[in-house]
Parts: sequence; structure tokens; C-alpha cells
Amino acid sequence: MSHRLAVLLAFLLAVSAACGPAGSPSDVELAIADVPRASVSPTDASAAATAVNAFGLDLYRRVARPGDNVVVSPASVAIALAMARAGARGETAAEMDAVLRSLGADEHADWVNALDQALAGRSGTFRDAGGQELDVTLRIANAPFAQRDMALLPAFLDALASRFGAGLRLVDYRRDAEAARRLINGWVSDQTEKRIPELLAPGVLSVDTRLTLVNAIYLKAPWLTPFGAEATTPGPFTRADGSRVDVPMMSLGASLSYAEGTGWRAVELPYVGGSLALTVIVPDDLAAFEAKLTPELLAAVTGALGPRSVQLALPRFGIDTAADLAEALAALGMPSAFDPARADFSGITAEARLFISNVIHQANIDVDEKGTEAAAATAVVMVGTGAPAEPVTLRVDRPFLFALRDLPTGAVLFLGRVADPSERG
Repeated sequence: MSHRLAVLLAFLLAVSAACGPAGSPSDVELAIADVPRASVSPTDASAAATAVNAFGLDLYRRVARPGDNVVVSPASVAIALAMARAGARGETAAEMDAVLRSLGADEHADWVNALDQALAGRSGTFRDAGGQELDVTLRIANAPFAQRDMALLPAFLDALASRFGAGLRLVDYRRDAEAARRLINGWVSDQTEKRIPELLAPGVLSVDTRLTLVNAIYLKAPWLTPFGAEATTPGPFTRADGSRVDVPMMSLGASLSYAEGTGWRAVELPYVGGSLALTVIVPDDLAAFEAKLTPELLAAVTGALGPRSVQLALPRFGIDTAADLAEALAALGMPSAFDPARADFSGITAEARLFISNVIHQANIDVDEKGTEAAAATAVVMVGTGAPAEPVTLRVDRPFLFALRDLPTGAVLFLGRVADPSERG
């Protein structure tokens, strides 16, 4: 850690002692390491995307229940976990590397940084197919919220700054965990344009919370070729069980990227600017296709896309998903991170043993005639656990007092002394 950051943290910690209850908007201190973002390459960004996609498909299979709508953000979850991985060591690090496909590993420190910087360039003003200027917004933000009197190790602080562009926000879980929760929720709400107003429910944070690593993603993108609202009409949609329901069905005739293969058809809808697109895959048998969906199959589908004249009918849709991913992630192969006795995040702080108590994720998406608006946020909640206390031995072999108490009220019902237990009287 640079001398500049050390001085800044010392100053902020001194100031925080004079502040009111932690968690009010005026009581948040921000510390940013004096470390520049590392230089990146397109190869690093592609490697990060490959890791995110493979992890995302694994996660999707764990959280998508048959017959339910679902939306998750593999990028949001992976980036949030990668921040925790920067401080993982030993078996915990090895398990996280296997699940995240090395995203966040020290030997691939540039991957997340490269992907983040690449995606930051997607926002802008672009013309649609009719020449109208429209805005695309893609925002990705990272924020660690740390217990203000817990000293984090310099290497971890530097990693947050150089890989994630993240400044450290100091809160006080010990004094007011609820205020910290409101602060984190407020930050997420601001970053997602209020699409995720309450990521963390009451009770998720406690006096034992020491660090919450948060990622937020917001997207608003108009279609390059919009659907005409006047062409949207009710149409039948057949569910997996064979039942039907009428839904608003959008219609579009345009030159689009299209592909088909054994048991599936796919179309891709580009957004203005040409850097973002929605790929829609329509399997003949959804369950069978999902069962064999691998990163390689997904790449084969997208790689086969080519220009075709397409008459497309697509339902308008909106989906919200909220879940605690701790159980799913442990089942994917990283149980140590969630085990107070086995977790090793000693690269974060030397003051306390940390483990992940929750990985809270919310995602939502709305697709209509104009385009898509979507948001996602992930919070990796890390709790401190003290070292096991040494056993004590107590031999009551000399005179002693006793008090028989009513615990709910604290009233002492009997009070006495034992000077010689061999005598009565």
C-alpha cells in the first residue's frame, strides 16, 4: 500500500471516531488506493468472458427451476466473487479458481480489469436503422463496504483498485448493521436506476459482518431496428407442459443474424451501436437442450449466426429473480469459502478470520418494442469469526458465593456463601 493510502486511511479512521451512528449518508468515508488501473489487452477481456460464460452456465443450471422464469447475471456474480478471491488463500482459493475458471486468480489478475474496461466503452449515443440518435447505457460498478476499524492488507487494497477500480467504503457493522444495510441498498439503487431498490433484506447483515463486496450492473439499450408498437398483437404461447396462454407478441421483419441446428433455432437482435445484442435460442425440447448446454455448444450456436431475412414474432417479457447463491456455489465446488472452520481469506486481513455467509443476487430484465432495460446486483457478505477459545479449567475447591437468579428479570431469588460444603448450617 502506498504511503498516500496509509495516511488517508489513518485520517479517515480518526475522523470516523467522531462521527455519529455509522451508515448515515454523511457518515461514509471513501478510501482509494493510489494504484492505477493495470494496462489491459483484448485477449485478457476475451479470456475473462470465456470464464464468466462457463461459470454462468454452471450457475444457471443450479438456480433455474423447471417451469419457472429466471434471469441471472453471470458477470455480476463472477465479478463480486472475484473481489473475494483476491484475498483467498490455500484450499479456499483453489476451489474458487475451479468454480470461477480462474477469474480473480492472481496469475490472471488482468482478466476482470480488461473485461470491465471493455464494457465501459459500450455506452454512448448511436443512430438506429432509421437514423434516430439514441443512447446506450451500460454501467458496471464495484464497491467494497468494510468495517471501519478493521485493517485490510495492502495487497488486497491494491487489488481492489488495480483490478476492479473500487474504492473502499468504511461503515460500522458493529454499531449499526441496519444503517450499513441501508447504505449498501442505497448505493445499489443509485447504480441500477432504482431497478434494485433493496438488494439486502433486513437481517442479512449483523454485528459480525466485516466486509460486503458489491457489484452492480445496469443496461438500457434500444434496438438497432425497433419493433413497431402497432404490430404487437395477442398471440398464443405454448408452455412446457403443453398448455397455452395468450401474450403480447411483437413482430418484426428485418435482416437479422440467424442460425439453426439439430433441435434448435436462434436469432440475434442487435442494439444501437452494434456492440450489444440479444441472442434468442428456441429449442425443440427446452429441458433436453438445457441438459446438454455447454460453453462449447453456446459458442457453436453464436458462431453459426449469419445474415438472413427474418420474420420474427417475439413476446414482450419481464423477469425478476432474487436468490441467495451460497448453497448453489458451495455445491458447484467451493464449500470452503462458506465454512467458518475452513475458509481462508487471510489475504484480506490479519485481524479476523473471515468466511462468506451469503451471496445475495438480484437480476431483472424488461424487453419490449423499443429495446431492453436490465439490472443486476450481487453482494458477497463476509463475516468474521474469532479463533476458538482455549478451554478453561475451574476447580471449586475453596469458599464460594452463589446466586440463584430469575434470568428473564435478573432478580436474585437466593443468595449465599459456601464456606464448608461438608457441614450443614
